[in-house]
Formats: sequence, structure tokens, C-alpha cells
Amino acid sequence: MSEIRLAAETRTEFGKGAARRARRAGFVPGVVYGHGHAPVHLNLPGHDLMMALKTPNTLLVVPIEGKDEYVLPKAVQREAIKRTIEHVDLLLVKRGEKVTVEIPVHTEGELAPGGNLLEHVLQALPIEAEATHLPEAVTVSVEGLEAGASIHAKDITLPNGVSLAVEADAVVLQVIAAQAAPAEDEAAEAEAGAEA
Repeated sequence: MSEIRLAAETRTEFGKGAARRARRAGFVPGVVYGHGHAPVHLNLPGHDLMMALKTPNTLLVVPIEGKDEYVLPKAVQREAIKRTIEHVDLLLVKRGEKVTVEIPVHTEGELAPGGNLLEHVLQALPIEAEATHLPEAVTVSVEGLEAGASIHAKDITLPNGVSLAVEADAVVLQVIAAQAAPAEDEAAEAEAGAEA
């Protein structure tokens, strides 16, 4: 996983008015916490932060008190309609430290013929890995799976140094049989009633 360096500024003003002024100037208010340090309030460049957060669990490098520190996004607040970033909470991490995050589960391959549907029981897989070596996602093959088949967390191959942070028997994906459309069922019942 690559590191993304952001030029952050320490925030000295607080409250809604200060946050609005920062957003108008193209910044996103944020707070860094963790490792027993007092929270550090920052203004982060809005566009650069938005681009960085397109990758899940991206490792950010921000200057804090004159020193570059590693942080992971923990909570991102977005504006309801425009979806712009309003505020971000960042977790301070150290090189070599293990952290628990959720990574997306991608699928490849085709299900068995017959109109079966793939259900993502877990949208993201909880894992534990070194903060500076977090995988972006895992890919699972669903090639030829039939209705009733399921893929458990223990069935997913993880990169070296990554372990599950969820029960091994937790269902991640399952294949369900396609349901007949209600209109077809009603038509069949109407035909049966007409014949009787």
C-alpha cells in the first residue's frame, strides 16, 4: 500500500464558524488521536484528501508538530446532498503496529447457469494487519457456484501478514436461487383457477 502525503495545517480556531471558513478556503477540518496523545486539530487540503480517500484504508502522512506522522482515516463525515467531506477523524499509527480495518471483497467469475444471485453477506472483511502494509481489497472467485453455496471468511486467501478479525465461520458471500417474479405466479394461479 502506498503512502499519501498531505500538507496539513494545525487548526487554532474552533466551532462552526471556523469550520465553515476553512471549508470555503478549500480545507477539511480534521482531528488526529491515538497512542495516548492529546487530540491534534488540523485543516487538510480538501481536494487532496478527497482523492486520497478514494482508496479504502489509505495510509496518510501528515505533519504534526513538525514531524511526519502516519494516520489512518477512521471516520469521514460527508455533506448529505453534495457528498463533500465535512470532517475527518484520523487515527495515529506507528510503523509495525497491527491495526484492525475492513477491506472490500471483490468477486470474479460467473455463477453456475440458472439465474442464481450472489449475496454479499459481509460488504467488507474485517482483518488485522500491519498499519503500513494494509491490502486494498481481497478478490474471491465465484466461478461455477450454485444456489446454496457459500464462502466463509476462512475460505478467503489473505496476503502474508494479514489475519482475520472476524469468526472463521462467518459467511461472507452466498449464492441464492432466483425467485420467480410475482406476476408469473399470479398468472399461473389465475390459469389454474380458470381450468377448475
